[in-house]
Amino acid sequence: MLRILTGCALLLSPAAALGENSLPQPVPYADTIPAPKDAPYPGVIRLAIDASDTAQGIFKAHETIPVATAGPMVLLFPKWLPGNHSPTGQIDKLAGIRISAGGKPIAWTRDPVDVYALHIDVPQGAASIDIDMQFLSATEANQGRIVMTEDMLRLQWNSMSVYPAGYFIRQIPVEATVTYPKGWTAASALKAEKNGATYRYAQTNYETLVDSPVLAGLYYKQWQLAPRVFLDTVATSPKELAATEAQIAPHKALAEQAVKLFGAQHYDNYHFLLAISDQLGGIGLEHHRSSEDGVDLGYFSDWANSAPARDLLPHEYTHSWNGKFRRGADLWTPDYRTPMRDSLLWVYEGQTQFWGYVLSARSGLLTKQETLDALAMIAASLDNAPARQWRPLADTTNDPTISQRRPRGWVSWQRSEDYYNEGLLIWMEVDSVLRQQTNGKKSIDDFARSFFGINDGDWGTVTYTVDDVVQTLNRLTPYDWAGLLTRRLTETGEHAPLNGFTANGYALTYSETPSDYFKATEKERKRTDLSLSIGLVMGKDGDIVGVTWGSAAFGAGVDSADTLTAVDDLAYTPERLKDAITAAKDGKDPIRLTLKKGDRFRVVTVDYHKGLRYPRLEKIGTGENGLDRLLAAK
Repeated sequence: MLRILTGCALLLSPAAALGENSLPQPVPYADTIPAPKDAPYPGVIRLAIDASDTAQGIFKAHETIPVATAGPMVLLFPKWLPGNHSPTGQIDKLAGIRISAGGKPIAWTRDPVDVYALHIDVPQGAASIDIDMQFLSATEANQGRIVMTEDMLRLQWNSMSVYPAGYFIRQIPVEATVTYPKGWTAASALKAEKNGATYRYAQTNYETLVDSPVLAGLYYKQWQLAPRVFLDTVATSPKELAATEAQIAPHKALAEQAVKLFGAQHYDNYHFLLAISDQLGGIGLEHHRSSEDGVDLGYFSDWANSAPARDLLPHEYTHSWNGKFRRGADLWTPDYRTPMRDSLLWVYEGQTQFWGYVLSARSGLLTKQETLDALAMIAASLDNAPARQWRPLADTTNDPTISQRRPRGWVSWQRSEDYYNEGLLIWMEVDSVLRQQTNGKKSIDDFARSFFGINDGDWGTVTYTVDDVVQTLNRLTPYDWAGLLTRRLTETGEHAPLNGFTANGYALTYSETPSDYFKATEKERKRTDLSLSIGLVMGKDGDIVGVTWGSAAFGAGVDSADTLTAVDDLAYTPERLKDAITAAKDGKDPIRLTLKKGDRFRVVTVDYHKGLRYPRLEKIGTGENGLDRLLAAK
């Protein structure tokens, strides 16, 4: 009989406590995993991947790791992933692990504390170990992001390889080969030799390998945007690759404007790895010499309506300078097991969000008006976010680890990764203060050149602290920068900090008519956004996908799990709901909504009489102001 042990009995050995024939107990191996050291790994890892099974979405990997001595060894699967800012390595999709030496199997044990670590004993006389495994890509959305379809794939090296513990990843040499489906083209920042369907990539280190993903597909086209910058595009059909010169021109201008802004380039070559697909999972992920970019169908073929997708490339490109070259000191780690700390994401992502929209305007990827309308949506969303009343911005930098972008029922009351957009507001205010303090002689452009425009041609990493940010700003003009940044990061309150817009000549206002950019965003997201009026965001077929905490709809008891079936006495359509909101303006009668949850129906009354509200940025005064200058091409 298995006895339940309590108190000091837990100190007994498994054999003594449960008997000689009892099951073995887990051993806490994690303390035996060697810490990384900055020394060369003895030998070159060889990684061979078969990525040809597009029907089942299976990547097959064979890895050979040289070993210098026999005995205990720990193999690590990447856990803390750069750009994800959290422990999101997809170890759940790794399968079929077999380890051997000289053709003889080696037993492995997963660490019960750190499940990303595998413990083995290298046998005497072994010069290397061989590892076979598969990465099982999601084949439907409920399994995660889809990375392989019948006509394209994304290959992230970290998802189909392991590395030896005890070394800085930059000190581990790797040679990789990949076999793709016949007739496909593969693009990456890594140099490669092609032999039929197999690409042999130049030797590099494991850090650079992981930072150099691959986009491959049947329908491929490349545009050279600048001497060192390329747009590598894979699409579901040739039609989606039929870009005009007028559409490519602003992409070329993006490369030009970015270099003018930052004053240096931190790559030998840079590749936008753009997938245009309604099947491959969407993505925007930065790398030092490339970015993984995913947009829906119509990026080129429906250019007039694709504006909301066109700030993606400027954002990810900015990360080559901000986040990859210059990186928060507590975010840099020597390997993918050491936890990353995200306290400086308001710089890493917040300023990148800022420059993403600025460069969209300067390059012409977005018109000035489209950019103003996008910024108005950001400002209004934060200014009407009730969660700002209790949760400071600094705490949202923990969100990548807390929630890992899992769906939330009450995001307006919980907050999300607001360091992106509220970080943008901080940097807009920094720009306005620089202009005011220097009578227009300095702006945030000067900060960008001073902070990011160093060491031209170097694509290593230069870390920074908050003090480094403050010191750079003080060199531009003396001011209580530390006080300003501290207030913005730690304050709570009803309204968002919109000082940067007003000081730069624009005020947030509301209209009963949505901007063209707002309507295009609704179309792209397949949403009807009434969050700023009644407090609802509607999906397809009446599904309610968002309820603003404290709004009129919230007060009536509406939940995001409800389906709206009728407005007053008529079946729900987005137009009827909008008409009802307009009809109730300045009236006394509430809006009646019929809701369905499961098999139950109920009727609620929403007491709302302020009409439709859509955000705009309206110019204050006349003549050119700070925001006008900020958005103008250089």
